[in-house]
Amino acid sequence: MKKSNGNTDVSTDDASQRIDARIAELGDWRGETLARLRELILAADPEAVEEVKWGGTPCWSHDGLICTGESYKAHVKLTFAKGASLPDPKGVFNSSLEGNTRRAIDLFEGDAVDATAFKALVRAAVEHNGAKKKR
Repeated sequence: MKKSNGNTDVSTDDASQRIDARIAELGDWRGETLARLRELILAADPEAVEEVKWGGTPCWSHDGLICTGESYKAHVKLTFAKGASLPDPKGVFNSSLEGNTRRAIDLFEGDAVDATAFKALVRAAVEHNGAKKKR
């Protein structure tokens, strides 16, 4: 069991189990959406570390935070920590567009995500984190 790096002391296995539990707890389209996005994140970066931070928020990291997966009553939000620095040629980011650091994707019931473009964002976030680490 490798430990995650960051604001948590939850092992990777424990975090994965807590994310599983959160998805099951949602029990509706939000859980299905979060599960699908998790699947895409791990497909784009099989070395991503699953974490749970800030009171139970699912997070994925690789040399730094990739994104968080938040669930609200009416939507699921994926917030990319350094999203403003990432290329988004397909316009997947649709929220938090004003800031200088973060970008987010808000998904409402019935929304679909472009899997190819989403995975490209995840890979770009990992690459950005790696470049930052090399400095």
